[in-house]
Amino acid sequence: MSAVSAPPPPVAPAERTLAVCRAAARFCAQRGWAPVREMPLPNGRRADILALLPDGGFVVVEVKSCARDFLSDGKWPEYRDFCDRLYFAVDLDFPEELLPEDVGLVVAEGPEASLVREAPSHPLAPARRKALLHRYAMVAAARLAGLQDPAGQAEIRAALRAD
Repeated sequence: MSAVSAPPPPVAPAERTLAVCRAAARFCAQRGWAPVREMPLPNGRRADILALLPDGGFVVVEVKSCARDFLSDGKWPEYRDFCDRLYFAVDLDFPEELLPEDVGLVVAEGPEASLVREAPSHPLAPARRKALLHRYAMVAAARLAGLQDPAGQAEIRAALRAD
């Protein structure tokens, strides 16, 4: 008599989100994009990933862990104002037909992610790009400084007004 293996336990949404976010950040880095996770935007929103492109452009990657996560979140269109291209990152179990056609799509499988659909370009105005680049640099520098001096992390972030 052979043992029947039980199906794997369901993955909690927070764990799934973290896994997709990690795979999406690797996806960005493999393309030469510099990702910053949980990036605060000037409109008060927080992008899951804001990546600086080699040409100075910006990409926002919005991570969705499940259909309910997508359907309950109506704020993602507001990210378009702070990027040249907008992507969703999901895992293999996500029902892709829910996502709009006018955004890019990255699908994560374990630690890897693949481009399924390229995002259309909607270039930022030069003044907004400059302001966003400054914000990106300040947040990234504050986070790096905080890693280098964990005891002073809160003080560094406050002094640089990052996050």
